[in-house]
Amino acid sequence: MRVGECASTMLAAEVNHIDKSYADKAVVNDLSFSVAQGEIFGLIGPNGAGKTTTIRMMMDIIKPDSGDVTILDEKLSEASKNKLGYLPEE
Repeated sequence: MRVGECASTMLAAEVNHIDKSYADKAVVNDLSFSVAQGEIFGLIGPNGAGKTTTIRMMMDIIKPDSGDVTILDEKLSEASKNKLGYLPEE
């Protein structure tokens, strides 16, 4: 633990074992990660790796086939979605 670091940092976002498939193609498979408040986080990968699908599941634009997303210790809901910003490149 670093000086000034809190022992229990609240997570800004947590993704737990999410999956998404289209037809018979798995796009996101058992993905889990967490982002602490104040942390800078990047999601990188090649085209077709599932980055946009993951972000859309985090924003509740599409539903994961399984798993869940938590924002500021709340399951994804209309209230928790209002705590997120999303600017698609399209």
